[in-house]
Amino acid sequence: MRRSRLAAYVSTLLLAVAAVLTGTGTAHAATAPYVALGDSYSSGVGAGSYISSSGDCKQSTKAYPYLWAAAHSPSSFSFKACSGARTGDVLANQLGTLTTSTGLVSISIGGNDAGFSDVMTTCVLQSDSACLSRINTAKAYADSTLPGQLDNVYSAISGKAPNAHVVVLGYPRFYKLGTTCVGLSETKRKAINDAADYLDTATAKVAADHGFTFGDVRSTFTGHELCSGSAWLHSLNLLNIGESYHPTASGQSGGYLPVLTSAA
Repeated sequence: MRRSRLAAYVSTLLLAVAAVLTGTGTAHAATAPYVALGDSYSSGVGAGSYISSSGDCKQSTKAYPYLWAAAHSPSSFSFKACSGARTGDVLANQLGTLTTSTGLVSISIGGNDAGFSDVMTTCVLQSDSACLSRINTAKAYADSTLPGQLDNVYSAISGKAPNAHVVVLGYPRFYKLGTTCVGLSETKRKAINDAADYLDTATAKVAADHGFTFGDVRSTFTGHELCSGSAWLHSLNLLNIGESYHPTASGQSGGYLPVLTSAA
């Protein structure tokens, strides 16, 4: 009996070593359950092809989580990201499918907490000074309050999925500067870009504190901002306000998907 147990132990050990040497352990990790959390940038608002059962969450088959799952065939895919989500919504509604077997988690969150929609409304409808004032309020929020809210979300993810690799996706800069462009002034465009940088910096720091990977999409969106002539973002759309300033299908596949693929 002892000899049998010893043989089984040695056999298991050898298989484990072989898996490491041949890379089969990595392949298994790549097919582990994947859970996609977050806000409209992760659900795919603006990309079209919405899944009817997702309702107001507007989850798209052209969103980066859906595209990644289609390309990598995880053992299960739970698409929980939802339009309009804030950190509190993630905690209340999106963590139910996380388990100790979850292998990958992706999330973009924080923009709505910092007042993304109100910032853009103010900057579109009001003066340069009003726009800058509202952005400064958002920056102050990112300094004082947002880190604690992100910390709560990231801690909850780690608690429910302690073995998962977590990728936190950031937000792109919206505008190409120094070009002739109908719409907002250069002052407003620069301030909005600076606000995106500020939010990404705050998010990246908290992600790093938790040992998570920050997926920076600003480089992949470079050359595809609004006013670039090849935008991967919707500008103001009066016929569909909700899609305004969100990635197009090309922004999801060309801007977000490569970053998740590299980080995962």
